[in-house]
Amino acid sequence: MSNAKQYREVKNITQTQIEQEIAAFWQSQHIFEQSVSAREGKTPYVFYEGPPSANGLPGIHHVLARSLKDIFCRFKTLQGFQVKRKGGWDTHGLPVELQVEKLLGITKKDIGTKISVAEYNQKCREEVMKFKDIWDNLTVKMGYWVDLDNPYITFDNNYIESVWWILKELYKKDLLYKGYKIQPYSPAAGTGLSSAELNLPGCYKDVKDTSAVAQFKISPHSIIHTSQNISEDIYFLAWTTTPWTLPSNTALAVGGNIEYVLVKTFNPYTHLQVNLILAKELLHKYFQAENENKEFSSYQNDGKNLPYQILAAFKGKDLAGIRYEQLLQFEANSRDKIEGDAFKVILGDFVTTSDGTGIVHIAPSFGADDMKVAGENSIGALTLVDTEGKFIDGVGEFSGRYVKDYKDEPNYVSVDIDISVKLKQENRAFKIEKYEHSYPHCWRTDKPVIYYPLDSWFIRVTAVKERMVELNKTINWKPESTGTGRFGQWLENLIDWNLSRTRYWGTPLNIWRTEDKEEEICIGSVEELKEEMLKSIEAGFLSKDILEQPFDLHKPFVDDIILVSASGKPMKRESDLIDVWFDSGAMPYAQWHFPFENKETFEKSFPADFIAEGVDQTRGWFYTLHAIATMLFDSVAYKNVMSNGLVLDKNGNKMSKSKGNAVDPFITLDKYGADVTRWYMVSNSQPWDNLKFDEEGLAETSRKLFGTLYNTYNFFAIYANIDGFVIDKGNTTPLSDRAEIDRWVISKLHSLIKEVTECYEDYEPTKAARAVEDFVIEHLSNWYVRLCRRRFWGNELSQDKKAAFETLHECLTVVVQLMSPIAPFFSDWLWQSLLSTDSSIHISDLKKSEANLIDKRLEQRMEWAQEISSLVLSLRKKTKIKVRQPLQKILIPAIDKDFIEQVDKVKTLILAEVNVKEIEYISDTSGIISKKIKPNFKLLGKKLGGKMKLASEHIQHLSNEEINQLEQKGSFDISLDGEIFNILLEEVEIISDDIQGWLVATNNGMSVALDIHISEGLKNEGFAREIVNKIQTERKESDFEVTDKIILHVQNQLVLNGVLNSYKEYICNETLANDILFNDNLSTAKDFDINGEVLKLFIQKV
Repeated sequence: MSNAKQYREVKNITQTQIEQEIAAFWQSQHIFEQSVSAREGKTPYVFYEGPPSANGLPGIHHVLARSLKDIFCRFKTLQGFQVKRKGGWDTHGLPVELQVEKLLGITKKDIGTKISVAEYNQKCREEVMKFKDIWDNLTVKMGYWVDLDNPYITFDNNYIESVWWILKELYKKDLLYKGYKIQPYSPAAGTGLSSAELNLPGCYKDVKDTSAVAQFKISPHSIIHTSQNISEDIYFLAWTTTPWTLPSNTALAVGGNIEYVLVKTFNPYTHLQVNLILAKELLHKYFQAENENKEFSSYQNDGKNLPYQILAAFKGKDLAGIRYEQLLQFEANSRDKIEGDAFKVILGDFVTTSDGTGIVHIAPSFGADDMKVAGENSIGALTLVDTEGKFIDGVGEFSGRYVKDYKDEPNYVSVDIDISVKLKQENRAFKIEKYEHSYPHCWRTDKPVIYYPLDSWFIRVTAVKERMVELNKTINWKPESTGTGRFGQWLENLIDWNLSRTRYWGTPLNIWRTEDKEEEICIGSVEELKEEMLKSIEAGFLSKDILEQPFDLHKPFVDDIILVSASGKPMKRESDLIDVWFDSGAMPYAQWHFPFENKETFEKSFPADFIAEGVDQTRGWFYTLHAIATMLFDSVAYKNVMSNGLVLDKNGNKMSKSKGNAVDPFITLDKYGADVTRWYMVSNSQPWDNLKFDEEGLAETSRKLFGTLYNTYNFFAIYANIDGFVIDKGNTTPLSDRAEIDRWVISKLHSLIKEVTECYEDYEPTKAARAVEDFVIEHLSNWYVRLCRRRFWGNELSQDKKAAFETLHECLTVVVQLMSPIAPFFSDWLWQSLLSTDSSIHISDLKKSEANLIDKRLEQRMEWAQEISSLVLSLRKKTKIKVRQPLQKILIPAIDKDFIEQVDKVKTLILAEVNVKEIEYISDTSGIISKKIKPNFKLLGKKLGGKMKLASEHIQHLSNEEINQLEQKGSFDISLDGEIFNILLEEVEIISDDIQGWLVATNNGMSVALDIHISEGLKNEGFAREIVNKIQTERKESDFEVTDKIILHVQNQLVLNGVLNSYKEYICNETLANDILFNDNLSTAKDFDINGEVLKLFIQKV
């Protein structure tokens, strides 16, 4: 034996200490950089990092998202690919602007007055990277490898120049245009939004708003053709959930083929008789059928049980052209303010009778359908709400009031309510009530969005919609349902992309126009801009001093640039910024400053092999990447994409600081370590499913997987060091010369390599993690190591012991390779400990599965051995008979000769595992084991329906022989009322009855019977095993080395003296005792309970 320790032995080291040690090693040795440079010239595997915004703090969900990215980059590196990972920062847009406004105590309208645009943007530039160090700390702490030293930054001039180049390419393809359209608009943010932004998760919220059914009085000059002569006023009923739009009403729309009725009734608020027109199909929403033709004198002036009479009926097309009086008249919406026709009934194909009255109030400025139908009928528009979301002057008592609570006013009163009250008082409201509906909110301010007329620049994505759909079908989506469902359906219903943003901090739109809009130019590079500026200087529109200023492609610098048109007119830049999502979607090109630099680098890194982000990016970054790549290069931007779900609290609730259920990632990583956190999050549920984060799960992961591996390695290290074993890869024991259990675990190992590799290649990290965990716990630790312990305990390094060391060493080194993408710290630590190396596992080559080492028959018989052992151990547990107590016999029903032959080959292992003396096979016809069967009602009920009761009776009367046949074949047919049904094994439950003196257990078609009679000899052997166990425990608690020799001093005891004498050799060998000495009185002895007998024992270390 050698005293030199080849393998590091450790005690009480924590996961966080391991990670600190490995992190320091990575940093000092530049391991991440080595993992890239070592693969120089190899096939690249391209990964795109979706840029986070550094002006907010990271959360626990970022740990999950970044772990998923890291896993596949590390795995592909192990496979031999070169995987460069460029970090990035999303630095423009609303998040930082709103933060700066809050910090400075200003609003958007103060920019340019209280603070200059230059000062404001400088503050944005400073604030946007405020938490970069915290993000970098998390990145390093969790082991996410990405290049932090050379990230792309979206506010960088080079990045913006590439974005401008892309926009010019789209401009040349006639995919950029300016249009006046109704767009989603956020008054709180002061900018329009794209439809993609409006459809981000969480933007639609269920709210209760005041809804109004308004009465629009028909003009006295209009004629309604009825069989009766009606002299009283007639009203159209129109319903809206946005009463604030009623002052802007200019038309009413009806469905041409919808049937409408004229109804005489009472107004429920003023109690005046009124004549109303609404869709016949919706009468029931406002009137009870039993009140039709009821005496009007019976009305109690209480707004209830309104009597009504139908006076006439007509189609919607008969109502077209009828004029009505303006509902709410103010100075700002007087007739002379409306350009075009107004206040008449028009036809609209969007009108339905699913809700409301079947008549739609039209306010063209606040709805896309409204604007469209108004334009088709030459109806004018009124825009009585400004861009801050409040009524303009001239709208009477509503002037200056916000249409929604955009300012968080403490005593805010809804303008919808006050408008509704006014309508009630003027006999112009028929029904006012709260209405719950889903309403869009701004993704950044969380305030309601309105639809608003905007003069904006658009990208004509509808021109490439079909191609985007085709290309999407070539992308591997994980899960597939996101690609075909959420994303695919989104593409099918695309509308043009609203590019314009009326903000200050962002990428400026690169289009200059003359004042008359007749001439324009789209600038595609800094060089082109400078050339155009020189022309402008020559024309006298621009001072040459501007060329001396810092060249910043942001406001206000670009706004000060005046260019000259071809005809000699001055051109000013269109004041808009572009959508920040276009910035992030441009990263495949702009991160390399393409096409101005790095053309070859770009060509090697486009499209991406893999991207991953949260499900909220489906209509965000995933969409913008796909859209830009399709328009620019008729290509996909990525080949494989994973969208991960939400991280919820353990009860399934969304995490938030206000609820107190948010998890601090830094506290979690400090307490449990990054590897445990990563493994738990990845193995707990599929990445695309929502994860219920439970701290108890972290503790369990730490204990079960990492604790098991740690203990298994320590076991190996201790005994390998005792024997002076050193792994020699060039001189290992041939597999054919190793024990069957060695060949089995190597077979399982190579099956595992194949399975895990396929899982990673299919972007199934959860399946990979669970496969590794199952192998480590169930096969390596609970079976191989436990059954082979005695092989490691021998005194000399025999050939068999050497083979056991080699086998366990190989299993551990391969397992840590397979788990290293998910648990990079621990795996590197264990790798270096096993190989006594300072080389990192993350630069190694992944072990490949060797088909010739996989023996499925061997795996099958060992699986039977595990199953038989599990059944026997469950019976011991049932009767509380310890495993240390030997039993005599196991009966196994079997008629299959191959089964018997295979089990015989592992019989020794089974008997040792369950501590039973012998196995006996019995035929199924012996009648020793009696079985019962009953149907699984949950499964069979769906299949059999009404025949379930009949089937149940049939199944429960099956004989033992028929049950045995079912177990062998896996199914059987039964006839029910002349119809044949095939019943599967998993659709029934088979129970074995215990027989006298035996216990019976059954699972998966396997049955065993255990003889539980304990003879005197078995009892004494049980005593001996129990004594050994107590001594071993005492040695451990006394911190004895595993090689320490001892002498056992025992006080004479009537029952146990005989046991100690009879089993002296066994006890001494097992406990490294040189001798057992008996005494009549031992004052220093400790008492030990040996199956109810007291053993007084003192252990002396030699």
